[in-house]
Amino acid sequence: MRAAIVKLCAMEKKITTLSLSTRTAFLEASKIREVAELGMSMPNVIPLWFGEGAWPTPNHIVDTATSELKAGNHFYQPNNGRPSMRREISHYTHRLYGTPVDPTRITVTASGMQGLALVAQAIVSPKDRVVVIEPLWPNIAQVYKISGADVHSVTLMPRVGRWYLDMEALFSALTPETKAVIINSPNNPTGWVMSAQDQIALLKHCRRLGIWVIADDVYARLYRGANVAPSFQSLADEDDLFISINSFSKAWSMTGWRLGWINAPSYLEKTFAQLSEFNIAGPAGFVQAAGEVALRDGEADIAKLGKRLSNAYAIAAQCLSEFNQVEFIEPEGAFYCFFKVAGVKDSVALAKMLLRETGVGLAPGSAFGGAGEGYLRLCYAQECSTLTQAFDRLVHHLHAPSKRSGQ
Repeated sequence: MRAAIVKLCAMEKKITTLSLSTRTAFLEASKIREVAELGMSMPNVIPLWFGEGAWPTPNHIVDTATSELKAGNHFYQPNNGRPSMRREISHYTHRLYGTPVDPTRITVTASGMQGLALVAQAIVSPKDRVVVIEPLWPNIAQVYKISGADVHSVTLMPRVGRWYLDMEALFSALTPETKAVIINSPNNPTGWVMSAQDQIALLKHCRRLGIWVIADDVYARLYRGANVAPSFQSLADEDDLFISINSFSKAWSMTGWRLGWINAPSYLEKTFAQLSEFNIAGPAGFVQAAGEVALRDGEADIAKLGKRLSNAYAIAAQCLSEFNQVEFIEPEGAFYCFFKVAGVKDSVALAKMLLRETGVGLAPGSAFGGAGEGYLRLCYAQECSTLTQAFDRLVHHLHAPSKRSGQ
């Protein structure tokens, strides 16, 4: 009887596996989620694992959505987004980068994540070569793998107190067979920012080879050096093979709203309309209305967030500098501290140990690719009191070698 049950279970597993798409077979479970799901059932956890700030969406944005709902804005929207929303994104981009943007270039998406997915579906065919820069938010590489791409990485290197990208190594990776290169700047998790000089060089190289440049600009406004990080959007020509993906999640504290946009050549307008139709048929109208207000009237909100992040970062940087087992490079943008813990070879085990013993939830560095092993990522977009409490809990573990995992 036992043998029959084992055989039946094996057959059931085989049938289930065979019934799935081959594109899902390679998908890797999120190591960030692995740690977070462990912590979500624990009491008194300080969750610093996700890329999400502690502060709610500004009231005037929330009030707009509420008013739109009360006014009956409950219905389907155009696949590329409301015309007024597309115009508002166009105006915002022009104000920010000084480059006119026709609204036909804009597609409104249900999050930056969906923007990444639509772009991958639009330009990538199975076996196409796509190049990314690691360490990198894992969803970016995964979404291109789902589309069948062959994803290759070039690694950022820590060098003299900053993250460094070897441009010659990047150019070598961009073979004539390459379909696209993905640039996430400011980078999640390191905070690295690609300079305007390197962006110009990359654009020229990709023009010669006919390679798409895909910019993940989600953290563009969270740049510690100026109002906005250097961007291809101020450098690219109208006919360049260039696409920017952005989101309302970070700069306007709207993670749960799921709203973003794509800025792409106008000849892709119909393609993105069709892809949107076959995915979700466009974001909700009341959410788009709230996004319009954020773009038009939200500069003060971004400035306020910047001050909060500056204060929070000062605490995080000071505390990390006092941990004798930690190597930490100052980020140029985003809102993370990505730090290496001496002697650690298994960052997932370390993150789980710290979670169990301190109640502080951190993201394991290996979630961001092989180059991230031995690191931890901490989202410092928190109230100063929360960060102080978190570091008070961590100090004995990150300061005492005998307490660390993975040695």
